[in-house]
Amino acid sequence: MLSLRDFWRRHKRKAYVAVGVFGSGYVLYKLYSTYRRRISDSESDYEGGQSEINEIIKRQLQTHFENIQRISDSMTLPYAIHYLRCRISEELDLSQLTERLMQGKGQPNTLSPKEKLELWERLKILSFTRTALSLWSMTLLTLYIRVQVNILGRHLYIDTARGLGSSGVLDEIDAFDRHSQQEFLATADYLSNYGMSSLIPNMQRAAMEVLKEKQLRDPFSTNQLRETIVQILDSFMSMGPPHQWVTYLVPENAIVYKQLVAASSDGSALLPDVSKLDQLMAETRVVLSSDDFRNVAKISLKKVVDGLMEEVEMQSKSGPSLGVPLAKLLPRVAQLGTRLLEEPSQNSFIQIIRSLPEVELFYTLLYANMPMIS
Repeated sequence: MLSLRDFWRRHKRKAYVAVGVFGSGYVLYKLYSTYRRRISDSESDYEGGQSEINEIIKRQLQTHFENIQRISDSMTLPYAIHYLRCRISEELDLSQLTERLMQGKGQPNTLSPKEKLELWERLKILSFTRTALSLWSMTLLTLYIRVQVNILGRHLYIDTARGLGSSGVLDEIDAFDRHSQQEFLATADYLSNYGMSSLIPNMQRAAMEVLKEKQLRDPFSTNQLRETIVQILDSFMSMGPPHQWVTYLVPENAIVYKQLVAASSDGSALLPDVSKLDQLMAETRVVLSSDDFRNVAKISLKKVVDGLMEEVEMQSKSGPSLGVPLAKLLPRVAQLGTRLLEEPSQNSFIQIIRSLPEVELFYTLLYANMPMIS
């Protein structure tokens, strides 16, 4: 089992890139090639008719936008969520804690009262940490990947449009090749690979601050559970300097990212030219650091919490107002994290995020008005 885990640690990024990212990059490349041919044909049909060609671009913009969204939803996101689920399960494994508590229950002399209390308190903190971490990571990763694919899609489309004036320019402009697409899309695993090392302790710190006054024997209702999770998320988002949470999602720059990748692989990731990747990362950080994105993230987090609590209430035997002792609620709290990280096609919480009008409007405006950093 350990050898299998070591093998996965060494090769997980290669597998992730080879399957998920390659698929996304290939489809984007085919989209780009299709649009090159289509617009070149249109240019031949409308010689000297630049205005007609511009109208074609306008009509195709919405179709192209919808294609980009489908790529994000069907390829990049499923692999990223799967990898995220594996990483959180590995880093916040509660089985040892629960096994020790079960042993203490079956063999009373195994643990002292102080040791039992310490184990229960640790289980309380880690159970809420795991759920809050899963909720935040799933929500922000879903939003981030959509930002990422929109940025790449807009670059491809603009590069195509720039070549309309001359048939010879299209092959000479600074267009993205398949490797550039894959390099950029591969940064979707940054959160799971590198961001977790600082994200987990900070989320745990937020959970400890919120839960320090909540006793294991206190009755805990669904409303109290909701308020507690929201408080943990709010405390986490307000930690440190403004937009610190962006550093969990996207690298500081391309050089830092390539060095991290090279350190965890055979060193082949160090390529001489990172200017294009650095530009894409810079544009991504601008979007994620904007007030508009922060507002969309807050709305999405709130709606996911609401959806999660609706499920808890539906499955609760005691009803939302009666509550149960917090200690008895902890196993259910820990299980919520697994529910949040289900496969995207079966994940009702990802569907909640996708269907929010604020989210759809944000990405529509982003695709149409994205700032270009040169």
